[in-house]
Amino acid sequence: MRKHNGQKSRRAGLLGAVALSLGIAVAASGQAHAGGCEIANTLDPAALVPDGIVGGGPFGESPSTVDSVKLTDEQGEAARAANFRIGVVMQTMDIDWSTLVVAGITDTLEKYGAELVAVTNPSFRVDRQVAQIGDMIQLQPDAIISIPVDNTATAEAYKSIADAGIKLILMHQVPQGLTYPDDYQAVISPDNQGNGQVAAQMLAAHIPQDGVVGIVDFGVDFFTTNERTRRVKSWFAENRPDVTIKQVDFVDTTRAGDAASSFLTANPDINGMWVVWDAPAMQVAAELRAQGKDIPITTIDLGIQAGVELAKCGLVKGIAAQQPYDQGVAEAEAALQVLLGNQPPPWIVLPAVPVLPSNLTESYRVVFHEDPPPELLEACKAENGCM
Repeated sequence: MRKHNGQKSRRAGLLGAVALSLGIAVAASGQAHAGGCEIANTLDPAALVPDGIVGGGPFGESPSTVDSVKLTDEQGEAARAANFRIGVVMQTMDIDWSTLVVAGITDTLEKYGAELVAVTNPSFRVDRQVAQIGDMIQLQPDAIISIPVDNTATAEAYKSIADAGIKLILMHQVPQGLTYPDDYQAVISPDNQGNGQVAAQMLAAHIPQDGVVGIVDFGVDFFTTNERTRRVKSWFAENRPDVTIKQVDFVDTTRAGDAASSFLTANPDINGMWVVWDAPAMQVAAELRAQGKDIPITTIDLGIQAGVELAKCGLVKGIAAQQPYDQGVAEAEAALQVLLGNQPPPWIVLPAVPVLPSNLTESYRVVFHEDPPPELLEACKAENGCM
Protein backbone atom coordinates (compact mmCIF):
# COMPACT_ATOMS: atom_id res chain seq x y z
CA MET A 1 0.00 0.00 0.00
CA ARG A 2 1.43 3.30 -1.08
CA LYS A 3 1.99 6.01 1.53
CA HIS A 4 2.07 9.69 0.53
CA ASN A 5 2.10 13.35 1.83
CA GLY A 6 -20.24 11.06 -8.77
CA GLN A 7 -49.73 13.92 -8.47
CA LYS A 8 -49.46 12.47 -4.95
CA SER A 9 -50.61 8.92 -5.63
CA ARG A 10 -48.50 8.62 -8.75
CA ARG A 11 -45.56 10.26 -7.05
CA ALA A 12 -45.82 7.99 -4.05
CA GLY A 13 -45.81 4.95 -6.34
CA LEU A 14 -42.82 6.20 -8.27
CA LEU A 15 -40.99 7.05 -5.08
CA GLY A 16 -41.52 3.53 -3.75
CA ALA A 17 -40.43 1.95 -7.04
CA VAL A 18 -37.23 4.00 -7.15
CA ALA A 19 -36.48 3.21 -3.52
CA LEU A 20 -36.99 -0.51 -4.14
CA SER A 21 -34.82 -0.59 -7.26
CA LEU A 22 -31.98 1.16 -5.51
CA GLY A 23 -32.27 -0.61 -2.19
CA ILE A 24 -33.12 2.72 -0.55
CA ALA A 25 -35.13 3.28 2.61
CA VAL A 26 -36.88 6.61 2.08
CA ALA A 27 -37.64 9.07 4.87
CA ALA A 28 -41.40 8.71 5.29
CA SER A 29 -42.54 12.18 6.28
CA GLY A 30 -41.64 15.45 7.87
CA GLN A 31 -38.12 16.78 8.37
CA ALA A 32 -35.36 14.35 7.44
CA HIS A 33 -33.23 13.72 10.48
CA ALA A 34 -29.50 13.79 9.92
CA GLY A 35 -28.50 12.19 13.20
CA GLY A 36 -27.27 8.61 12.96
CA CYS A 37 -26.49 6.22 10.15
CA GLU A 38 -29.82 4.34 10.08
CA ILE A 39 -30.86 5.36 6.55
CA ALA A 40 -27.36 5.36 5.12
CA ASN A 41 -26.86 1.82 6.43
CA THR A 42 -29.78 0.59 4.30
CA LEU A 43 -27.96 1.59 1.11
CA ASP A 44 -25.83 -0.82 -0.88
CA PRO A 45 -22.80 0.97 -2.38
CA ALA A 46 -22.64 -1.51 -5.27
CA ALA A 47 -26.27 -0.74 -6.23
CA LEU A 48 -25.37 2.95 -6.50
CA VAL A 49 -22.61 2.45 -9.07
CA PRO A 50 -23.76 3.80 -12.45
CA ASP A 51 -24.09 1.36 -15.34
CA GLY A 52 -21.10 2.67 -17.26
CA ILE A 53 -19.94 6.25 -17.69
CA VAL A 54 -22.91 8.63 -17.43
CA GLY A 55 -21.58 11.86 -18.94
CA GLY A 56 -19.78 12.74 -22.17
CA GLY A 57 -17.09 15.27 -22.88
CA PRO A 58 -17.58 19.01 -23.32
CA PHE A 59 -17.94 18.59 -27.09
CA GLY A 60 -19.89 15.35 -26.95
CA GLU A 61 -16.84 13.12 -26.93
CA SER A 62 -17.37 9.49 -26.03
CA PRO A 63 -15.37 8.42 -22.99
CA SER A 64 -12.25 6.29 -23.12
CA THR A 65 -10.76 4.52 -20.14
CA VAL A 66 -7.39 5.12 -18.52
CA ASP A 67 -6.15 1.91 -20.14
CA SER A 68 -5.95 3.89 -23.39
CA VAL A 69 -2.84 5.70 -22.13
CA LYS A 70 -1.07 2.92 -20.22
CA LEU A 71 2.56 2.67 -21.29
CA THR A 72 3.89 -0.63 -22.56
CA ASP A 73 7.24 -1.85 -21.30
CA GLU A 74 8.87 -0.64 -24.50
CA GLN A 75 7.24 2.80 -24.20
CA GLY A 76 8.34 3.00 -20.60
CA GLU A 77 11.93 2.37 -21.54
CA ALA A 78 11.74 4.98 -24.30
CA ALA A 79 10.31 7.52 -21.84
CA ARG A 80 13.13 6.84 -19.35
CA ALA A 81 15.72 7.40 -22.02
CA ALA A 82 14.16 10.70 -23.12
CA ASN A 83 14.32 12.51 -19.75
CA PHE A 84 11.18 14.51 -20.43
CA ARG A 85 10.40 17.65 -18.41
CA ILE A 86 6.77 18.28 -17.36
CA GLY A 87 5.13 21.13 -15.42
CA VAL A 88 1.83 21.18 -13.52
CA VAL A 89 -0.50 24.21 -13.25
CA MET A 90 -3.28 23.50 -10.76
CA GLN A 91 -6.49 25.38 -9.91
CA THR A 92 -5.65 25.18 -6.19
CA MET A 93 -3.48 23.11 -3.90
CA ASP A 94 -5.66 23.78 -0.86
CA ILE A 95 -7.85 20.64 -1.06
CA ASP A 96 -7.15 16.93 -0.69
CA TRP A 97 -8.18 16.27 -4.30
CA SER A 98 -5.38 18.40 -5.67
CA THR A 99 -2.78 16.88 -3.37
CA LEU A 100 -3.73 13.41 -4.57
CA VAL A 101 -3.70 14.38 -8.25
CA VAL A 102 -0.22 15.81 -7.91
CA ALA A 103 0.92 12.73 -5.97
CA GLY A 104 -0.23 10.51 -8.84
CA ILE A 105 1.55 12.71 -11.37
CA THR A 106 4.73 12.89 -9.28
CA ASP A 107 4.99 9.15 -8.68
CA THR A 108 4.38 8.35 -12.35
CA LEU A 109 6.91 10.83 -13.67
CA GLU A 110 9.47 9.49 -11.23
CA LYS A 111 8.71 5.94 -12.38
CA TYR A 112 9.47 6.89 -15.96
CA GLY A 113 12.47 9.11 -15.32
CA ALA A 114 10.75 12.40 -16.15
CA GLU A 115 11.42 15.65 -14.31
CA LEU A 116 8.59 17.46 -12.55
CA VAL A 117 9.56 21.04 -13.33
CA ALA A 118 7.18 22.82 -10.94
CA VAL A 119 3.66 22.73 -9.46
CA THR A 120 1.74 26.00 -9.18
CA ASN A 121 -1.11 27.00 -6.84
CA PRO A 122 -3.31 29.91 -7.99
CA SER A 123 -5.89 29.29 -5.22
CA PHE A 124 -8.76 29.56 -7.74
CA ARG A 125 -7.56 33.07 -8.80
CA VAL A 126 -7.77 33.65 -12.56
CA ASP A 127 -5.11 36.36 -12.56
CA ARG A 128 -2.70 34.16 -10.67
CA GLN A 129 -3.26 31.20 -12.95
CA VAL A 130 -2.71 33.28 -16.07
CA ALA A 131 0.54 34.58 -14.63
CA GLN A 132 1.61 31.11 -13.55
CA ILE A 133 1.01 29.72 -17.04
CA GLY A 134 3.31 32.40 -18.39
CA ASP A 135 5.93 31.57 -15.78
CA MET A 136 5.68 27.87 -16.57
CA ILE A 137 6.16 28.50 -20.29
CA GLN A 138 9.36 30.36 -19.46
CA LEU A 139 10.67 27.19 -17.81
CA GLN A 140 10.35 25.47 -21.21
CA PRO A 141 8.93 22.09 -20.19
CA ASP A 142 8.13 19.53 -22.86
CA ALA A 143 4.51 19.34 -21.62
CA ILE A 144 2.16 21.01 -19.13
CA ILE A 145 -0.62 19.26 -17.21
CA SER A 146 -3.28 21.69 -16.00
CA ILE A 147 -6.83 22.32 -14.82
CA PRO A 148 -8.31 25.72 -15.81
CA VAL A 149 -9.81 27.94 -13.11
CA ASP A 150 -12.13 29.56 -15.67
CA ASN A 151 -12.66 28.37 -19.24
CA THR A 152 -13.10 31.86 -20.68
CA ALA A 153 -10.79 34.12 -18.72
CA THR A 154 -7.79 31.78 -19.03
CA ALA A 155 -8.29 30.82 -22.68
CA GLU A 156 -5.63 33.07 -24.22
CA ALA A 157 -3.06 31.96 -21.67
CA TYR A 158 -3.72 28.30 -22.47
CA LYS A 159 -3.60 29.03 -26.19
CA SER A 160 -0.09 30.39 -25.72
CA ILE A 161 1.11 26.99 -24.51
CA ALA A 162 0.69 25.45 -27.95
CA ASP A 163 2.12 28.59 -29.53
CA ALA A 164 5.26 27.96 -27.49
CA GLY A 165 5.54 24.41 -28.85
CA ILE A 166 4.60 22.80 -25.52
CA LYS A 167 2.17 19.88 -25.30
CA LEU A 168 -0.90 20.26 -23.05
CA ILE A 169 -2.83 17.66 -21.09
CA LEU A 170 -5.97 19.08 -19.46
CA MET A 171 -7.92 18.00 -16.41
CA HIS A 172 -11.74 18.05 -16.48
CA GLN A 173 -12.42 20.80 -19.01
CA VAL A 174 -11.25 22.75 -22.06
CA PRO A 175 -10.66 26.51 -22.19
CA GLN A 176 -12.77 28.34 -24.76
CA GLY A 177 -11.49 28.16 -28.32
CA LEU A 178 -8.91 25.42 -27.83
CA THR A 179 -9.07 22.51 -30.25
CA TYR A 180 -7.97 18.89 -30.11
CA PRO A 181 -5.33 17.80 -30.94
CA ASP A 182 -3.66 21.04 -32.02
CA ASP A 183 -3.98 23.05 -28.80
CA TYR A 184 -4.35 20.18 -26.32
CA GLN A 185 -3.76 16.47 -26.65
CA ALA A 186 -6.15 14.91 -24.09
CA VAL A 187 -8.53 15.67 -21.23
CA ILE A 188 -8.52 13.39 -18.19
CA SER A 189 -11.66 13.60 -16.06
CA PRO A 190 -13.82 11.87 -13.50
CA ASP A 191 -17.33 10.94 -14.60
CA ASN A 192 -18.81 14.24 -13.46
CA GLN A 193 -22.42 13.30 -14.20
CA GLY A 194 -21.86 9.89 -12.70
CA ASN A 195 -20.70 11.47 -9.46
CA GLY A 196 -23.72 13.77 -9.45
CA GLN A 197 -26.01 10.78 -9.97
CA VAL A 198 -24.46 8.83 -7.11
CA ALA A 199 -24.73 11.80 -4.73
CA ALA A 200 -28.38 12.41 -5.76
CA GLN A 201 -29.31 8.78 -5.12
CA MET A 202 -27.73 8.86 -1.70
CA LEU A 203 -29.50 12.07 -0.74
CA ALA A 204 -32.89 10.89 -2.08
CA ALA A 205 -32.99 8.21 0.61
CA HIS A 206 -33.15 10.95 3.26
CA ILE A 207 -35.77 13.13 1.57
CA PRO A 208 -39.46 12.67 2.54
CA GLN A 209 -42.33 12.65 0.06
CA ASP A 210 -42.80 16.16 -1.42
CA GLY A 211 -39.60 17.27 0.29
CA VAL A 212 -37.19 20.05 -0.56
CA VAL A 213 -33.53 19.70 -1.54
CA GLY A 214 -31.15 22.62 -1.26
CA ILE A 215 -28.24 22.77 -3.71
CA VAL A 216 -25.12 24.75 -2.87
CA ASP A 217 -23.34 25.20 -6.20
CA PHE A 218 -20.16 26.81 -7.51
CA GLY A 219 -21.29 29.92 -9.42
CA VAL A 220 -18.45 29.86 -11.93
CA ASP A 221 -18.26 28.54 -15.51
CA PHE A 222 -16.58 25.27 -14.52
CA PHE A 223 -17.51 22.27 -16.67
CA THR A 224 -16.87 19.72 -13.94
CA THR A 225 -19.12 21.29 -11.33
CA ASN A 226 -21.70 22.31 -13.94
CA GLU A 227 -22.02 18.67 -15.01
CA ARG A 228 -22.34 17.43 -11.43
CA THR A 229 -25.15 19.87 -10.66
CA ARG A 230 -26.90 19.21 -13.95
CA ARG A 231 -27.09 15.50 -13.21
CA VAL A 232 -28.24 15.98 -9.61
CA LYS A 233 -31.14 18.08 -10.91
CA SER A 234 -31.98 15.75 -13.80
CA TRP A 235 -31.83 12.65 -11.58
CA PHE A 236 -34.36 14.14 -9.14
CA ALA A 237 -36.57 15.30 -12.04
CA GLU A 238 -36.52 11.79 -13.51
CA ASN A 239 -36.74 9.73 -10.33
CA ARG A 240 -38.16 11.97 -7.57
CA PRO A 241 -40.45 14.50 -9.29
CA ASP A 242 -42.13 15.07 -5.91
CA VAL A 243 -38.99 16.85 -4.70
CA THR A 244 -38.59 20.63 -5.01
CA ILE A 245 -35.09 21.89 -5.79
CA LYS A 246 -33.82 25.21 -4.46
CA GLN A 247 -30.33 26.54 -5.15
CA VAL A 248 -27.79 29.05 -3.94
CA ASP A 249 -24.40 29.73 -5.52
CA PHE A 250 -21.06 30.81 -4.13
CA VAL A 251 -18.09 32.22 -6.04
CA ASP A 252 -15.52 32.65 -3.30
CA THR A 253 -14.59 29.10 -2.33
CA THR A 254 -13.85 30.22 1.24
CA ARG A 255 -17.38 31.65 1.75
CA ALA A 256 -19.71 28.80 0.82
CA GLY A 257 -20.89 28.79 4.44
CA ASP A 258 -21.83 32.45 4.21
CA ALA A 259 -23.88 31.78 1.07
CA ALA A 260 -25.58 28.86 2.80
CA SER A 261 -26.33 30.90 5.93
CA SER A 262 -28.87 33.33 4.43
CA PHE A 263 -30.16 30.59 2.10
CA LEU A 264 -31.01 28.34 5.04
CA THR A 265 -32.65 31.18 6.93
CA ALA A 266 -34.79 32.05 3.91
CA ASN A 267 -35.70 28.41 3.23
CA PRO A 268 -36.60 26.69 6.51
CA ASP A 269 -38.39 23.91 4.58
CA ILE A 270 -35.18 22.30 3.29
CA ASN A 271 -34.95 18.58 4.10
CA GLY A 272 -31.53 17.80 2.69
CA MET A 273 -28.61 19.43 0.94
CA TRP A 274 -26.27 18.60 -1.88
CA VAL A 275 -23.03 20.56 -1.88
CA VAL A 276 -20.84 20.60 -4.97
CA TRP A 277 -17.64 19.31 -3.34
CA ASP A 278 -16.35 18.36 0.06
CA ALA A 279 -14.61 21.51 1.31
CA PRO A 280 -17.70 23.74 0.79
CA ALA A 281 -19.78 20.89 2.23
CA MET A 282 -17.86 21.13 5.49
CA GLN A 283 -18.47 24.89 5.58
CA VAL A 284 -22.21 24.21 5.09
CA ALA A 285 -22.14 21.60 7.85
CA ALA A 286 -20.60 24.15 10.20
CA GLU A 287 -23.33 26.65 9.31
CA LEU A 288 -26.05 24.05 9.89
CA ARG A 289 -24.65 23.39 13.34
CA ALA A 290 -24.43 27.10 14.07
CA GLN A 291 -28.14 27.40 13.25
CA GLY A 292 -28.99 24.27 15.25
CA LYS A 293 -30.27 22.47 12.16
CA ASP A 294 -30.10 18.71 11.65
CA ILE A 295 -30.14 18.30 7.85
CA PRO A 296 -28.39 15.54 5.84
CA ILE A 297 -25.76 16.42 3.26
CA THR A 298 -24.23 14.53 0.36
CA THR A 299 -21.30 15.78 -1.62
CA ILE A 300 -18.52 14.86 -4.03
CA ASP A 301 -14.87 14.10 -3.18
CA LEU A 302 -13.65 12.02 -0.28
CA GLY A 303 -11.63 14.56 1.62
CA ILE A 304 -10.41 13.61 5.08
CA GLN A 305 -12.68 16.03 6.97
CA ALA A 306 -15.76 14.89 5.03
CA GLY A 307 -14.70 11.29 5.58
CA VAL A 308 -14.48 11.78 9.34
CA GLU A 309 -17.91 13.46 9.33
CA LEU A 310 -19.31 10.45 7.45
CA ALA A 311 -17.60 8.01 9.81
CA LYS A 312 -19.14 9.74 12.82
CA CYS A 313 -22.63 9.52 11.26
CA GLY A 314 -22.69 13.29 11.30
CA LEU A 315 -24.34 15.58 8.79
CA VAL A 316 -22.54 14.12 5.77
CA LYS A 317 -24.46 10.95 4.80
CA GLY A 318 -22.75 9.90 1.61
CA ILE A 319 -19.98 10.90 -0.75
CA ALA A 320 -19.50 10.33 -4.46
CA ALA A 321 -15.74 10.05 -4.72
CA GLN A 322 -13.46 10.75 -7.58
CA GLN A 323 -10.20 8.86 -7.99
CA PRO A 324 -7.71 11.73 -8.04
CA TYR A 325 -4.52 9.74 -7.50
CA ASP A 326 -5.37 7.43 -10.41
CA GLN A 327 -6.37 10.49 -12.43
CA GLY A 328 -2.94 11.97 -11.83
CA VAL A 329 -1.32 8.74 -12.96
CA ALA A 330 -3.35 8.82 -16.19
CA GLU A 331 -2.49 12.47 -16.78
CA ALA A 332 1.21 11.80 -16.49
CA GLU A 333 0.95 8.74 -18.73
CA ALA A 334 -1.03 10.72 -21.33
CA ALA A 335 1.65 13.41 -21.35
CA LEU A 336 4.39 10.82 -21.83
CA GLN A 337 2.43 9.14 -24.65
CA VAL A 338 2.15 12.46 -26.47
CA LEU A 339 5.85 13.19 -26.02
CA LEU A 340 6.63 9.74 -27.41
CA GLY A 341 4.73 10.67 -30.56
CA ASN A 342 1.44 8.90 -29.78
CA GLN A 343 -2.03 10.45 -29.75
CA PRO A 344 -4.32 9.68 -26.79
CA PRO A 345 -8.12 9.90 -27.20
CA PRO A 346 -9.61 13.30 -26.38
CA TRP A 347 -11.76 12.36 -23.35
CA ILE A 348 -10.45 9.87 -20.79
CA VAL A 349 -12.71 9.15 -17.82
CA LEU A 350 -12.56 7.48 -14.41
CA PRO A 351 -15.80 6.13 -12.87
CA ALA A 352 -17.51 7.34 -9.68
CA VAL A 353 -16.95 5.60 -6.34
CA PRO A 354 -19.96 5.59 -3.94
CA VAL A 355 -18.80 6.04 -0.33
CA LEU A 356 -21.02 5.23 2.64
CA PRO A 357 -20.21 4.35 6.25
CA SER A 358 -20.34 0.66 5.29
CA ASN A 359 -17.47 0.90 2.81
CA LEU A 360 -15.65 3.97 4.06
CA THR A 361 -12.25 2.54 4.97
CA GLU A 362 -12.14 0.36 1.84
CA SER A 363 -13.06 3.38 -0.31
CA TYR A 364 -10.41 5.48 1.41
CA ARG A 365 -7.75 3.00 0.34
CA VAL A 366 -9.09 3.01 -3.23
CA VAL A 367 -9.07 6.80 -3.43
CA PHE A 368 -5.96 7.69 -1.44
CA HIS A 369 -3.82 4.62 -2.15
CA GLU A 370 -2.90 4.45 1.52
CA ASP A 371 -4.38 3.30 4.82
CA PRO A 372 -6.90 5.62 6.51
CA PRO A 373 -5.44 8.06 9.04
CA PRO A 374 -5.96 7.52 12.78
CA GLU A 375 -8.62 10.25 13.07
CA LEU A 376 -10.81 8.51 10.47
CA LEU A 377 -10.30 5.06 11.98
CA GLU A 378 -11.10 6.39 15.45
CA ALA A 379 -14.31 8.00 14.13
CA CYS A 380 -15.37 4.82 12.34
CA LYS A 381 -17.29 2.73 14.88
CA ALA A 382 -18.67 -0.71 14.01
CA GLU A 383 -21.84 -0.07 16.01
CA ASN A 384 -22.61 2.75 13.58
CA GLY A 385 -22.19 0.41 10.63
CA CYS A 386 -18.91 2.05 9.69
CA MET A 387 -16.34 -0.25 8.15
